[in-house]
Amino acid sequence: MEDPRVSIVLRSFNEAWALGATLAALGAQSYRNWDLIVFDSGSTDGSLEILQRAKPLHLVQLLPHEYRPGRVLNQGMELSGHDRVIFLNADAAPQGPNWLGPLVAALADPGVAAAFGRQIPRPDCAAVFARDYERCFGRDRESAKWDNFFSMVSSGLRRDVWARRGFIETLQYSEDDEYTRWCRAEGYRVAYCPESVVMHSHNYTQRQAYKRSFGEAWALAALPTSSEGDVGTGRSLVLGWLREVLADVAYCRRAGQLGQAAHAARIRWHQRLGRLHGFHAGWHMHRVNRAA
Repeated sequence: MEDPRVSIVLRSFNEAWALGATLAALGAQSYRNWDLIVFDSGSTDGSLEILQRAKPLHLVQLLPHEYRPGRVLNQGMELSGHDRVIFLNADAAPQGPNWLGPLVAALADPGVAAAFGRQIPRPDCAAVFARDYERCFGRDRESAKWDNFFSMVSSGLRRDVWARRGFIETLQYSEDDEYTRWCRAEGYRVAYCPESVVMHSHNYTQRQAYKRSFGEAWALAALPTSSEGDVGTGRSLVLGWLREVLADVAYCRRAGQLGQAAHAARIRWHQRLGRLHGFHAGWHMHRVNRAA
């Protein structure tokens, strides 16, 4: 039997530096029956010309201010006519020819709503962020014990489940977390495919780390299952930060990067502070204002 046709939805913004490797890796996949849908959010670095040469089935151009993650994901699903749709960030380079096949295979199970692959950090990834990739995607990943974990960076969705209820388009962060929480609540499974690997990482600044944590916590506060105790108080902020710092120091020692421990401590502080501020701001917006 011929492999079922799937769409690969690629999201890009000023990632010309990575597109060559990503597109070459797609062309080398053992799974051949796919088409390409691209969303570019106003790139100015030559990305658009590279993408045009790839001759995607659809190339949707957006202005930066028009980009809403949930809206783009929903539109990607709408443009694809296939039962299984694969999503990939432009700066996530598939490692080897077996990236696509495992994701498609996982979605063959009607009980699986979504699947996601493994991510490994780039060689220049700072230790504080490399440790997070180990926690989320490593052999003994902590994320397997969390209430919910999913990453849209390298992933796939079943159309029949998405057709029941797509992504919330008002969320700027954590739209994938919210969607897969809904999938689990409806009785579906989310599959992890460790044999499907991409290289992907970011070295966020302190300000970027704060902003990202703020946005994710703001979105968390909107979930019906969230409570005011989910983030904690100023005291728990400090204690949580200290626990993270100690774990980061241990990781840096194991990795031979002890000199990065101070940097890790600063990043963790901004992450924790952003999470605390973001959740309280989101709680006030989503709960207090609506109740008033």
